[in-house]
Amino acid sequence: MPINSYHALAPLNAILNGCATTLLLAGYVFIRQKRVAAHRACMISAMIFSTAFLASYLLYHYEVGNVRFSGVGWIRAVYFAILIPHVILAGVIVPLAITTVYFALRSRFQSHRRIARWTWPLWMYVSVTGVVIYFMLYRIYTPIYSPAAPAVAEAAAR
Repeated sequence: MPINSYHALAPLNAILNGCATTLLLAGYVFIRQKRVAAHRACMISAMIFSTAFLASYLLYHYEVGNVRFSGVGWIRAVYFAILIPHVILAGVIVPLAITTVYFALRSRFQSHRRIARWTWPLWMYVSVTGVVIYFMLYRIYTPIYSPAAPAVAEAAAR
């Protein structure tokens, strides 16, 4: 993949997050309607989309490097007020989501419900704010690319 084509992963990441958000919301609605099979399909699909997002996100930042927010003034504070809890909760949601899905797949529904009450809103927050961060960082403001990742620097030197 040429270096510049890695930049296409940023909008892909937002799309994957948006799909996960939609599936999480649909899964919530389905379980409230006691439509367990539809809930299960949505939640497993959300996990797949989130896993694809994580792989794409890691590849993107490995190849492109750090991307800084260019907004100034009060919007910068807003951006970081969204970004900081997003990053912290993104690290928390990975083991939490895996554990929640594990309990469901093992038919340990009491444990599943107990942890899902925490997992779902946190996962929704991370997914929604991921899309918001994308729009703020790449669409509303011009991103600032920091020193390239090692792979980018090596390729540029060739």
